[in-house]
Amino acid sequence: MMGKWTADNSEQIDGKTSRSICDAIGERLQQSLRPDTSRLSSRLQHLMDELRRRDGGDRFGSSR
Repeated sequence: MMGKWTADNSEQIDGKTSRSICDAIGERLQQSLRPDTSRLSSRLQHLMDELRRRDGGDRFGSSR
């Protein structure tokens, strides 16, 4: 969506505004679609925790 985007030929959105809107939508989708780790079995949760530890951090936002 680079350049100008036209809605009903009456409003124009510049590239910077369009990018900001896309980024905001993407952030909301990531939050909404984030996997719910609280439903994992205790064994699978343990394995996920071990994977995070070996990967060097908690990038996935552990629910503990």
